[in-house]
Amino acid sequence: MSALYSKAETLELRRKHIGPSCKVFFAKDPIKIVRAQGQYMYDENGEKYLDCINNVAHVGHSHPDVIKAAVKQMELLNTNSRFLHDNLVQYAKRLTTTLPEKLSVCYFVNSGSEANDLALRLARQYRGHQDVITLDHAYHGHVSSLIDISPYKFNQLGKEGKKEFVHVAHSPDIYRGKYREDHPDPANAYADDVKKIIEEAEKSGRKIAAFIAESMQSCGGQIIPPAGYFQKVAEYVHKAGGVFIADEVQVGFGRVGKHFWGFQLQGKDFVPDIVTMGKPIGNGHPMSCVVTTREIAEAFGASGLEYFNTFGGNPVSCAIGLAVLDVIEKDDLQGNAIRVGNYLTELLNKQKEKHPLIGDVRGIGLFVGVDLVKDQLTRTPATAEAQHIIYKLKEQRILLSADGPHRNILKFKPPMCFTMEDAKLVVDQIDELLTALEEATGARTGNGRSTTAQHKRKMTNEGNSQSDCIGESINHINGTACRQKNGLYTDNRTVPCKRIRT
Repeated sequence: MSALYSKAETLELRRKHIGPSCKVFFAKDPIKIVRAQGQYMYDENGEKYLDCINNVAHVGHSHPDVIKAAVKQMELLNTNSRFLHDNLVQYAKRLTTTLPEKLSVCYFVNSGSEANDLALRLARQYRGHQDVITLDHAYHGHVSSLIDISPYKFNQLGKEGKKEFVHVAHSPDIYRGKYREDHPDPANAYADDVKKIIEEAEKSGRKIAAFIAESMQSCGGQIIPPAGYFQKVAEYVHKAGGVFIADEVQVGFGRVGKHFWGFQLQGKDFVPDIVTMGKPIGNGHPMSCVVTTREIAEAFGASGLEYFNTFGGNPVSCAIGLAVLDVIEKDDLQGNAIRVGNYLTELLNKQKEKHPLIGDVRGIGLFVGVDLVKDQLTRTPATAEAQHIIYKLKEQRILLSADGPHRNILKFKPPMCFTMEDAKLVVDQIDELLTALEEATGARTGNGRSTTAQHKRKMTNEGNSQSDCIGESINHINGTACRQKNGLYTDNRTVPCKRIRT
């Protein structure tokens, strides 16, 4: 497929006309993608890249069934939801059947940010409360109301970033969080922290409108909350007059495999008050949704303000949403997430036994994180090493990203058509890269486990070019670690502090 401009021309036009805060992946040598199919993306030269990060193209890039549904409806009509149309109600009916019964009222919008912004409005209108509890390292969207409740973003602004109405709870991370895997009851311990936040807020005369959390934190480092955590938090939040918002923008629509929604991992006895959806809902088409209870919806309507969204719930978007649901079912993508996700996790755990740089492998279905560490006892994040691996994989035509508070978590969230062969290919490459890294940096002891000592390598006259190169690369990246971010470098091989969300 021919491109309109050369890569150099595209870069120059981008610098001229696109805002400088809009970053690209791999800024030293960005990839120009011209087409994609399934789990593969192709550049202007026809080079094929395996996509391990694109949870937007949920059922696969350019899925023919989704394209057909979009074109068919677009040839007939596209208009706003003030006109009656069957697609809107059919999709709302179909979507709510995947949720617990009380979650029955839909508001269709156009992005995850719009969905979470509307969820806050619903929560605040419900009881007239204003304060929000969010998790540390959370990210919920790019609009001002969501930057305010996203420590992943507002922490970059310094002390002035956190607003008075925002309360930050510990991320329920049992690997490197406050309460870890050796704690007898981390779920209740983390929930008790939320209870204390509520008590302190109420002492100051503040009232909690909502607790908001991704069902599994993505930007926060692929964190799976311990079972029972959401139930206890919801109990405390409800007692304070607030609501529980489950953000499913990253992890919904069957990605976890055995459930359609991430929050369902907590058990049948947990039902959030509001669920937000985005990214995978339209397989790349801009659409999203907020689903809530009849009680909360009626309280929102009682304000007297009409809610209208020009493009939300239009016939084309709803046709696409229906097609995505059809493909998930027809292609058994939840089953694929279980089979391939389990296989991927199994392969990665074998690498964990082999490589001291792997501290933890965690995940469910096709949502998996690999926590890289310099030392398995202290769990010191191996940030530079993670960035090195991301770039080396890119050279092998494999696209993976790194995120988390320390940018040391390798993130797997590929299209749901990802195969066992794809999983093996990626893990084999990671194995080779980790082996080379450990040999270069002296991270391996005699029994193959980690050590904090950096081995001084004696050099022969000929030297060891591969180890030298890797060692110098890691030393250089370590020297500029404060300027690193997930899978992105500037021209001098350092990485700016502002992060790209994937």
